[in-house]
Amino acid sequence: MENNKITLFWFRRDLRIDDNTALFHALNSKNNVLPIFIFDTEIIDELDKDDSRITFIYSLLNNINDNLKKHNSSLRIEKGKPIEVFSKLIKQYDVESVYTNRDYEPYANIRDRKIKELLADNHIEFNTFKDHVIFETNEIVKQDGTPYKVYTPYSKKWLATLKNAQLEAWNSEKLLNKLFKSTFAFPSLSEIGFTESQIKVEPYNTTDSLIDNYNATRNFPAINKTSKLSPHLRFGSISIRKCVKNALKSEDPTFVKELIWREFFIQILWHFPKSAQFNFKSKYDSIKWRNNESEFEAWCNGKTGYPIVDAGMNELNATGYMHNRVRMITASFLCKHLLIDWKWGEAYFAKKLLDFDLAQNVGNWQWSSGTGCDSAPYFRIFNPYEQIKKFDKNLEYIQKWVPDFQELTYPSPIVEHKFARVRCLETYKAGLNG
Repeated sequence: MENNKITLFWFRRDLRIDDNTALFHALNSKNNVLPIFIFDTEIIDELDKDDSRITFIYSLLNNINDNLKKHNSSLRIEKGKPIEVFSKLIKQYDVESVYTNRDYEPYANIRDRKIKELLADNHIEFNTFKDHVIFETNEIVKQDGTPYKVYTPYSKKWLATLKNAQLEAWNSEKLLNKLFKSTFAFPSLSEIGFTESQIKVEPYNTTDSLIDNYNATRNFPAINKTSKLSPHLRFGSISIRKCVKNALKSEDPTFVKELIWREFFIQILWHFPKSAQFNFKSKYDSIKWRNNESEFEAWCNGKTGYPIVDAGMNELNATGYMHNRVRMITASFLCKHLLIDWKWGEAYFAKKLLDFDLAQNVGNWQWSSGTGCDSAPYFRIFNPYEQIKKFDKNLEYIQKWVPDFQELTYPSPIVEHKFARVRCLETYKAGLNG
């Protein structure tokens, strides 16, 4: 046991040195700060060995470690179950307190309760902070204290409350002289149990020009006019405060409203954790999904015979990304044209998306299927051909991702649109009336 008391700082969904709330407060504590990151085997054991998100996390950790080394410190990386890692660390060091930023997902809530109990049993403080969102848990609720279930009134309250929010940066990067001195070996990817993915996260683009024109350009997948911000927010390589402050400079509120959607779904999952597995609107529980496995496989592999759907799936499989408009089209197609349970699509996106975030994925899939809070009505069924006319009329996006769509080798449509529409309406009606 070392004699000097220390503070542990636990990196999680906040993989940056700058404007990091809990890191700032940890570095302002009286003890030197030992930063750690845990590759949680409860999560990573389920992933492919070349999972692209692990490669991204690894690169962010490498950047953090390089910064720490400038201050004669280093990042201690562990692999295992967090409760077991902390049991080991508090035996090895004289830990007075642990600092971390809050996570709101169901698994994270259970994990953190166990960690808090372990630390309390050993007379160690567990200090958690808001960092991942502007407003958390019960900060934006109705007058009676109940959570909003509809986006529009939530967003109005969110914007009205913003003037009282903390948007200034926490200058954690200026306090790194308080770090615990160390030279921990930085493991290789293979030592963690993974190989480098060929799929990479693109840099984000939040220029004034992109944000000012976002509403006019965001629906056209052939032009590169989306921010690519979502994986960076997911893993915290940029702070949400910086994003919101930047977006507020624009007279067009569209970009800010997209950031509010993100927080809306986060608070929905926090208030209603069962929505991760079940329809938010239980009246949809009686829908008889067809769940045809061969049709699901065709959808996954971009072989439905609908070019805009196949383009989206091919983009996802090749890059770990899919344009926002096309996400809505592909999700609607799976649930309403093929009558396949949204949970199947949600699980596939969870495996493939670089920006996978449980709250966003579940929220958006239930929105598309009609089963979620504030969701698109069940009778709103995208016509894939009309979507092409509106958003890819020159077929640029389709030609890029389905180059053979005009060839004899391209599959015939998996289902006829008008037939699928009628079948969907009848199935949903029967389920709702049953």
